[in-house]
Amino acid sequence: MSAKMNPVVHFEMGYLDRERMKQFYSTVFGWKLRQFGEDMGNYVVAQTTETDEKGMVKTPGNINGGFYAKTDSPDSQAPSVVISVDDINAAVEAVKKAGGKIKGGMMPDGTHTMEPTMIPGVGLWISAEDTEGNRFSILQPKS
Repeated sequence: MSAKMNPVVHFEMGYLDRERMKQFYSTVFGWKLRQFGEDMGNYVVAQTTETDEKGMVKTPGNINGGFYAKTDSPDSQAPSVVISVDDINAAVEAVKKAGGKIKGGMMPDGTHTMEPTMIPGVGLWISAEDTEGNRFSILQPKS
């Protein structure tokens, strides 16, 4: 990996009760929440800041996020951040070389994969773990 700094571009948190979570964040913080269907794992996108017509944040430093259904897996219990990279394969190798672990991702059919997953309209994504046991994700945005 180069010396280029790769920014945090998204956050993710789990939910136990999707409707309760949506009510909480929209009421308390005024976030706009958009529900995806079964084919996207019932993921909920959280718009936390104003965006332009392409969905990009207008205020530098602000990020949006999303919510996923918690499972019995410890990986789903804690929040994580999503880090944007130019080359996901190089980032995966850098994580491994530095002592981190690749946790993988889910395919649309629900099966687990250790390869980056294409999120339609977003880009290639994979979950990882740092040397301290913190989960994070790596995203190579669609160009």
